[in-house]
Amino acid sequence: MSIYDKLEGAVRRFEQLTEKMGDPTLYDRQDEFKKLSTERSHLEEIVIAYREFKQIRADIDEAKKILRDEKDEDMREMAKEELSEKEEQIPLLERRLELLMLPKDPLDDKNVMIEIRAGAGGDEASIFVGDVWRMYTNFCKDLGFSTNMVSISEGDQGIKEVIFKVIGDQVYSKLKFESGVHRVQRVPKTEAQGRIHTSTITVAVMPEAEDVDIDVQAKDLQIDVFRSSGAGGQSVNTTDSAVRITHLPTGLQVACQQERSQLKNKELAMAILKSRLLDQKVQAANAAEAAERKSLVGTGDRSERIRTYNYPQGRVTDHRIGLTLYNLERIIAGDLGEVTNALIAHNQAELLKGEDE
Repeated sequence: MSIYDKLEGAVRRFEQLTEKMGDPTLYDRQDEFKKLSTERSHLEEIVIAYREFKQIRADIDEAKKILRDEKDEDMREMAKEELSEKEEQIPLLERRLELLMLPKDPLDDKNVMIEIRAGAGGDEASIFVGDVWRMYTNFCKDLGFSTNMVSISEGDQGIKEVIFKVIGDQVYSKLKFESGVHRVQRVPKTEAQGRIHTSTITVAVMPEAEDVDIDVQAKDLQIDVFRSSGAGGQSVNTTDSAVRITHLPTGLQVACQQERSQLKNKELAMAILKSRLLDQKVQAANAAEAAERKSLVGTGDRSERIRTYNYPQGRVTDHRIGLTLYNLERIIAGDLGEVTNALIAHNQAELLKGEDE
């Protein structure tokens, strides 16, 4: 089936959905309404671009007709200009339609849980966790996303682990390539000799799981409660409000003591657990796909070193696509768009290559 057959099919489906959305009783069936509305929204951009493409093709045919039949030189000159202008637009629109028609990742619309953990490097790694957390928080703010703290574990000099939720439009599509090992090279403030230290942190971007994505059975869970620990004073609860949930089939374990309420901690822990379970499925699927197509960005391997932040050189390098930028200060401040857009574009190019094979 050619891309134009697929586009015509998308137009027909869009028109069907538009008709269904006109049913006033649909609003009483919110799950169905949400499903149809989301599908129609995804198709709308394709339909608008395809109609623009068809209009430009019609304009080209009309300009060619004028050049063929018209004797008036002024009319012919205007037709030549329009023909040149419209023909320049065709390759760009064709490329856009190809990208719009790529198979859509069903998880792209989801909100995410981002988990950042200190790796090798002691205190310096913990300090870098905080730096990267602020980088993502600022980047998400620029994209119009909101961020909510889920869990944080502080160390002596920094943050051992932080988990936060990102909410917005197509969050996973923008952030899914951030998972992996991030390496920092810089001189720590405590280093008297001025030597450069290398430290690492791990980032996991996990799509938020719903019940339809992950079915967790109560019999598969072990739930323990314990007293929260903290720095003292008001940070320490005098009741057993902290919750630890163990998923017995996989051995995954989540502990949460962020809230004073045991119920809220349980809800947060369950949300993290479900996202981790869904993330495991995603990693396995990505690894299987990467085995066939080595150049795809997302392999699902959390131990893969994906990026280096070199402070002495002011350099950020993404090792997966060979991208090096010398604007580290801007990037670590949250100006991450050039990096994420390059990763998305690379992945799209590889998907297009796969469509042609």
